Amino acid sequence: MNLRDIHIPVMLERCVELLAPALQRDGAVYVDGTLGMGGHSEAFLERFPDIRLVGLDRDPDALRIAGERLAPFADRIALVHTVYDGIADALASAGHDHADAILYDLGVSSLQLDEAERGFAYAQDAPLDMRMDPTQGMTAADVVATYGEGDLRRIFERYGEEKLAGRYARAIIAARQTAPITRSGQLVDILQAATPAALKNAGHPAKRVFQALRIEVNGELAALERAIPAALGTLAVGGRLVVLSYQSLEDRFVKRLFAEATSSTAPKGLPFELPEHAPQFRLIVKGAELASDEEAARNPRAKPVRLRAIERVKEAV
Repeated sequence: MNLRDIHIPVMLERCVELLAPALQRDGAVYVDGTLGMGGHSEAFLERFPDIRLVGLDRDPDALRIAGERLAPFADRIALVHTVYDGIADALASAGHDHADAILYDLGVSSLQLDEAERGFAYAQDAPLDMRMDPTQGMTAADVVATYGEGDLRRIFERYGEEKLAGRYARAIIAARQTAPITRSGQLVDILQAATPAALKNAGHPAKRVFQALRIEVNGELAALERAIPAALGTLAVGGRLVVLSYQSLEDRFVKRLFAEATSSTAPKGLPFELPEHAPQFRLIVKGAELASDEEAARNPRAKPVRLRAIERVKEAV
């Protein structure tokens, strides 16, 4: 298996460009909070021969594959089995008290999508699992089997932004009375049957439901809401964080958390801002950047990406 053929890091050159200023100091610490198959990290280790990598991933298979890929840099890396909101503990376990540059490449990884038996892809029949860490936690089949109609509707609406959430929730409840729903193919059939004929050509009916189940199973948005402040808290002055998001819910979370971090804490009505109220961070890109048309054509997984970046400019008070 040639990882360079099956895994193309998204917006790699832009990530390098944005994080490079924070990696110029001797022994700079680079955190890959979503290590995956190690494509981004390999590039950073090659281009910055003095940096130290702390790589985080909740997926044991990803850690194993990345470890093999990054073996030539073994003396400069520490790989940690954890969710990305565990960044502070991961840094401490690797002997570091801060980070200089951090990358979060969110969402489901190429490894998870391409391994059919993980159940992430609605286009392939497989056990309905969807756990990013298959060693723990409930599966998508557990959610489908145990959640009530109201809860199913809630996650489909909130995490999938699915307009037919109620219809799909009712269809699942009815179908599971007949037989357990344990495979992705079964769920796809149920959703297709419940989709009005007029909407059958408006995109695959399973896309948003599968996204919602994945987010619910892995607690992705809750972890993200904890991870951004945790990551910002580890950054040294001049340190930078880049986040790649692939769906609107993630991007809205990142946008809001970055806005909070770059806002003054001065009480309203003060005639001037005291130094202690000045923001500790500044945005280093305007809004959200997209992949180029050329990259999106070359790597379809780059099409939905939204990149945001932030830099610490002062110590915490």
